[in-house]
Amino acid sequence: MTVRAWLADWAAHLRAGDVLVVGLALVFCVASATRLWHGGRPDKAVIKAGGKVFAEVDLAAPRIVEVPGPLGTTRIEIQPGRARVAADPGPRQYCVRQGWLASAGAVAICAPNQVSLALSGRAADYDSLNY
Repeated sequence: MTVRAWLADWAAHLRAGDVLVVGLALVFCVASATRLWHGGRPDKAVIKAGGKVFAEVDLAAPRIVEVPGPLGTTRIEIQPGRARVAADPGPRQYCVRQGWLASAGAVAICAPNQVSLALSGRAADYDSLNY
């Protein structure tokens, strides 16, 4: 049986209600995805070192924050509405490669140096650890 014949046989069994249910399910999935995965706007960056809050920085003005850790200094760059780990003494540079964080709930963790950067806001869509 060819694919075309199989599709024709399958389509012959569909009723109007089936098409309606599939169409509504598709609309629901698209609406949910656009609504739930639309990141909230962050208002501050929370920087932790050694499990303790090192600084809470407003994301309105650009600045550089240097955070001491066991391996050396981690440099965090803040720009209006976003932040990133610009440099870290860790061996694999995972937190640096993560790039700019721009939505509430986003997190970059520099585990070897025990430094983390998290963006917080009123409407966090998800947290990066569970994503």
